[in-house]
Amino acid sequence: MSADRPGRDRFIRFLLTSGAAAFVNIAARYALEYAVRYEIAVAIAYLFGMITAFILARRFVFDAAHSTPGGQAARFALVNAVAFAQVWLISVGLARWLFPAIGFTWQAETVAHVIGVASPAVTSYFLHQHFTFRQART
Repeated sequence: MSADRPGRDRFIRFLLTSGAAAFVNIAARYALEYAVRYEIAVAIAYLFGMITAFILARRFVFDAAHSTPGGQAARFALVNAVAFAQVWLISVGLARWLFPAIGFTWQAETVAHVIGVASPAVTSYFLHQHFTFRQART
């Protein structure tokens, strides 16, 4: 067994749990669009996805025993505040500017949102591993 296998397995679990959270995020945005504009729906749906991601990451990906849930939730929110800016800018930028400019119309908002939600996957993993769920120094 290679030395990097635990890290690779953790990253795979992160991608799977993040995929489930992304599904919640996108489904919530789709449902919210009936009540609010796309830009607002993306923002509100992000909260649903973020809560789902925190619960799943704490349970299935990272060793949550080294810190309090409140501290982890606060750090998780900080990491996700940065990720949210990226998700929102990409989702709205693609849907409102790039896709219309290139004539892409097939499910443009959904495609833009999926790309936006997927965009911070790698950076979020490392930030959560080394900041959100970091082990206390002894």
